[in-house]
Amino acid sequence: METSLQEQLKSWRHQLHRNPETGFEEVQTSDYVAMALKALGLDVHRNIGGTGLVANLTVGNGKRAIGIRADMDALNIAENAPMRPHASSNAGKMHACGHDGHMAMVLGAARLLAEKRDFSGTVRFIFQPAEEHGRGAKAMMADGLFNRFPVDAIFGAHNMPGMPAGSFSTRAGGIMASEDNFVIRIKGRGTHAARPHMGIDPIVIASQIVLGLQTIISRSLDPSQSAVISCTEIITDGIRNVIPSNVTIKGDTRSYSPDIQKMLETRMREISEGVCRMHGVECEFEYTHEFVPTVNTPQYVDVAVAAARNVAGGHNVDANVQPMMISEDFGAFLEVVPGNFIFIGNGTASDKGGVPLHNATYDFNDDILPVGARYFAEVARLALQA
Repeated sequence: METSLQEQLKSWRHQLHRNPETGFEEVQTSDYVAMALKALGLDVHRNIGGTGLVANLTVGNGKRAIGIRADMDALNIAENAPMRPHASSNAGKMHACGHDGHMAMVLGAARLLAEKRDFSGTVRFIFQPAEEHGRGAKAMMADGLFNRFPVDAIFGAHNMPGMPAGSFSTRAGGIMASEDNFVIRIKGRGTHAARPHMGIDPIVIASQIVLGLQTIISRSLDPSQSAVISCTEIITDGIRNVIPSNVTIKGDTRSYSPDIQKMLETRMREISEGVCRMHGVECEFEYTHEFVPTVNTPQYVDVAVAAARNVAGGHNVDANVQPMMISEDFGAFLEVVPGNFIFIGNGTASDKGGVPLHNATYDFNDDILPVGARYFAEVARLALQA
């Protein structure tokens, strides 16, 4: 007897969860996904942007093409789930963000559309490497993704712990923030901890910089706008009784517009270099753009909302969710082609989908696999009619 959709989805998801691979190393993952897609009768193309792949399904004579994207990479986190039957078999790596579930849902949509063939046009199933790095989307596009496989629109989704299982939320315009990373290197003069006057203490200077950076949000940013500056690491070459010579501050910023990104970079540089100059030490300031904001296209937000309502009912769909400060590599695709990104609730209970993303005990909620697969299939049907 043919495997039920639910059983197939769980089988795919658990196999992918057991064998996590991190960005641009998703060799076995890509092999497994390609095998599943070929078994469904799809036209599969490999090695796009590294380990990425595209599978095409064409039905009828429709001229439009729609992209459905899944991310493939795992995280360098050791899974803490000793009783989980499908726990990671790769030490120090796990699917702590649910990309295993995203892949399974998109494979499920491919199965539904291949079986029913109730649309006219082409659906391109895009499996992307290195989302966590913020590098995979650009790598695929640099490798000719949309030249070789043009689409009129692209759709993606991410599970969201804390949202009711199987619910949906999206919005027109910016839904997720950019992420920029910074590194500030302070070169002081080390000395014995008992004789601080003989040196120039970079820890004190670093402390002033960290506090100074916090004034940017409160005093340089329009209060109606949103941004975050987080200093997440302070590294020194000192020891218990030695004032260091060097301190490095690392962190990231989040915002929703290029203008705010530019302002953050400018003010952070001015404060860091100004404080160091005041103390007579050298400062090196680096600022890199890792993720662009994810900005949904209003036309395709309407399509996504209609598809979600058809699958889950109107009471389970929020069409104007508050933007989140998390970042997504999908935003790079939306800079090139229109489309929509949507959140799918993973659950609220700690034992059923409510554990936060990037947590060592996280697991994707298998109960939402069918609704996710049906959503992607429905959004493809509706978008091809748009």
